[in-house]
Amino acid sequence: MPVAELCGVTKRYGEVQALRGVDLSIVRGELLALLGPNGAGKTTAVRILLGLSEPTAGEARVFGQHPASQEAKVRRGALLQVAKVPETLKVREHIELFSSYYRKPLPVAETIAAAGLGGIENRLFGDLSGGQRQRVLFALAICGNPDLLFLDEPTVGLDVESRRTLWAHIRAFVKRGGSVLLTTHYLEEADALAHRVAVIDRGRIAAEGTPAEIKAQTGTSGLEDAFLAIMHENRDAAAEVLL
Repeated sequence: MPVAELCGVTKRYGEVQALRGVDLSIVRGELLALLGPNGAGKTTAVRILLGLSEPTAGEARVFGQHPASQEAKVRRGALLQVAKVPETLKVREHIELFSSYYRKPLPVAETIAAAGLGGIENRLFGDLSGGQRQRVLFALAICGNPDLLFLDEPTVGLDVESRRTLWAHIRAFVKRGGSVLLTTHYLEEADALAHRVAVIDRGRIAAEGTPAEIKAQTGTSGLEDAFLAIMHENRDAAAEVLL
């Protein structure tokens, strides 16, 4: 059974149709990268799977439950684009506080090690660099010992070294059997991390497969070129329908 899935999900905001009959699933131990231009429907899909928004039609399930159910909440973690925590608490204090919200959290020392925070756990959050802050937010996403992670643009604004460091921690989470839904505008990131890629455009899934399959389908050598080819083909198809 998929750990998370959208089944024929449509979402409307007034006259705007953000999702149009989307089918999407994630299985255990898989990292699925959801790619698309701004306004394509990525954030709406994530919000529905987090139980923050209800679909207009169709169904969303996480571990076979409604996404807003307690069972789903305690088994998933999230690192979202808009995330703020008090700057006057120490790294360890943040982790201890968030861990207390869960029934069976990871030991604090294990969370610190898994997020690469050894040596800075007693520093104030406000004194950390951008990359270190992202690793703290990643720690808060995994401290509850989740089976599923939602990572929404987790490396935006990070330098290359910080980005690669966070990649290593994401890979380690997946290697332990965790599942990840990743949204990113860095195509290199999706190519490096994803087992499977889904490209969404104008609320519909335009392509889906492994990075190698996506590149083979478009006759390109890089995922960025493949993505651009899919967008071009999708826009041409839409224009023909209008004509």
